[in-house]
Amino acid sequence: MLSEQATPVVRATLPAVGGALDEITERFYAGMFAAHPELLRDLFNRGNQATGEQRKALAGSIAAFAGALLENPCTRPDVMLSRIAHKHASLGVTSEQYKVVHEHLFAAIVSVLGEAVTPEVAQAWDEVYWLMANALIALEARLYEERGVAEGQVWQELEIAGRHEETPDTVSFSLRHPDGLPLTAFRPGQYVSVQVELPDGARQIRQYSLSAAPGRPEWRITVKRADGDPAGEVSSWLHAHGRVGDRVGVSVPFGDLVLPEGDGPLLLASAGIGATPMLAMLDHLGRTGSTRPVTVVHADRSPAAHAHREELRRLVDALPQGTLHLWYEEPGTADAHSGRADVTALELPAGLTAYLCGPLPFMRAVRGDLLAAGVAPADVHYEVFGPDLWLGTAA
Repeated sequence: MLSEQATPVVRATLPAVGGALDEITERFYAGMFAAHPELLRDLFNRGNQATGEQRKALAGSIAAFAGALLENPCTRPDVMLSRIAHKHASLGVTSEQYKVVHEHLFAAIVSVLGEAVTPEVAQAWDEVYWLMANALIALEARLYEERGVAEGQVWQELEIAGRHEETPDTVSFSLRHPDGLPLTAFRPGQYVSVQVELPDGARQIRQYSLSAAPGRPEWRITVKRADGDPAGEVSSWLHAHGRVGDRVGVSVPFGDLVLPEGDGPLLLASAGIGATPMLAMLDHLGRTGSTRPVTVVHADRSPAAHAHREELRRLVDALPQGTLHLWYEEPGTADAHSGRADVTALELPAGLTAYLCGPLPFMRAVRGDLLAAGVAPADVHYEVFGPDLWLGTAA
């Protein structure tokens, strides 16, 4: 909760700070990476830095958190914080790194806003920062404890046990411990971080959903090759160099898009490579003999571009109350719709819990249709691959 002294100051200055956040975050990252080049080399996603998406996500999270403190001073935006904490934990972020961020973020604020940053203003926004940072530090500490690892010590070396070409631009990899030890338990829908050493010596990290159910002797990730450098440097490396017997750095699993307990009806809606967490959920439901109603929606460019297409159909067919609805932008097959996914055409049961994963335009459209159909906002959950540019609008 903001102090009585800070609240009116933050309220009065939020428009100015919010309006300048894009420039502030740009200068923040430039200053921090100049002082700590290892952070850009080995922790931050160089692709997201190049596109500016990480900068936008940071600006959005700060503005959303400050706005939440003002609108609901007795509560925290825990959904937003949980999503960020899981991402941070999967990268091995430590509490000490928040001090580095604080130093360079406030230097950027002063650089951009100049004399407007009076001691009173600086103290108020310092309070906002540490309220958010300390909440994340506490959440991340709990995640590390739950995983049985020390702070930031999330990495292990796993061996590629299998490789399968799913589509021309999508490959699945099976992963196992080289010494045969059992893999860490996870919940269906969670992801791992994968770290590879690139030709320039950088150890870049990307997150990939675990695309098969827990309880198997191997993990599986499905990697779509992204175009561009540095945006696709890790996926391209895995496609070109990831072979059976090779070893890669992999984190323990994290992620808060996980199936709820119970027997209530579910909607699993995905597009493109966003199908991967849904595959794990469906696999788990089938392996546990679930009889809950499950409506599955998937959208893709074409049947040929749809990774795990036959597997998805097989997993849905194995559920007593599972139904599958496919949409392809290009002309597809007789058992699929043409065009973009339209959940308004479906009969949705009452009490539905929805899970979305795919490009932001797809998820925004599906979420809007679900809310219009009477699904409660709290019952619509989503996963974003990359920086969360939806913060504050869908949490």
